[in-house]
Amino acid sequence: MPERKRDGAGMDAYDEEPEAQYGPDGPAGARRAGGPGTPGEDTGPGGAGPAGTGSEDTAGDGAPDQARRAGLAALSPRYRLVAGGALAAVAAVTAVHLGMVFLSLAPANTVSKRHAKAVEGWVYPEFEQNWKLFAPNPLQQNVAVQVRAQIRVGGGDLRTTGWTDLSAEDGAAIDGNLLPSHTQQNELRRAWDFLGTTHGTDNRPVGVRGALSEQYVRRIVVLRLRRDEGLDRAGTIERVQVRSRTVNVPPPEWSREKVSTSPAYRELPWWTVTGDETGAGAR
Repeated sequence: MPERKRDGAGMDAYDEEPEAQYGPDGPAGARRAGGPGTPGEDTGPGGAGPAGTGSEDTAGDGAPDQARRAGLAALSPRYRLVAGGALAAVAAVTAVHLGMVFLSLAPANTVSKRHAKAVEGWVYPEFEQNWKLFAPNPLQQNVAVQVRAQIRVGGGDLRTTGWTDLSAEDGAAIDGNLLPSHTQQNELRRAWDFLGTTHGTDNRPVGVRGALSEQYVRRIVVLRLRRDEGLDRAGTIERVQVRSRTVNVPPPEWSREKVSTSPAYRELPWWTVTGDETGAGAR
């Protein structure tokens, strides 16, 4: 038992033995878990708790703010202005393009007639469309343009070639081609349509445009015979003859429509080829 002593104030006190300095709560029995200065627990800056707690709270508070600044908001005001202007320009060009294409495909109206030159200048030839809005009856025929020639061979005799299907050659060049040229798709077809609208049923030209259409078709077929068939190496191309072979597209199986699938030919007279059309004699 510790010795009991009386202090100067008249109160009893006990002399603590050395073992009494270490109580059940740690040194001196006065420190409690979690109290300031408790060993094993680090305090963060300013004593606000365990180390790292303050930084985690700060990061958590800043996450929503970073999410709000994603996208255009993350850019500086200068680049934000540039990006906004670029988007506005793209939207404006897209709207103008769609409007021009619509006017070119829609039936003739006041707006398309008033701005016909602007519409054609925008659409043709890069954005040309081969269909129309509200078309009553699309084309249901396959039209093939064919040509043959008379060649002056080395001995002075004339040799007549067989028929060459130029439309079939264009179709073979387009088939499987992701980016076919407008020449392959439209040159021969449009030339033949031009000739058909400027010639009567007797195949005679009507007016000045009829003669011009003949010259246009003749130049195309002679060029094709020289370039693709190599006839200029066999002799001089003296005359050419052009014809069309038209076949109706058969209706689908579920349709009750009956159409003839027999080919119909339109054969033009022989045309004499001039020197400028054959390229100095097409030799």
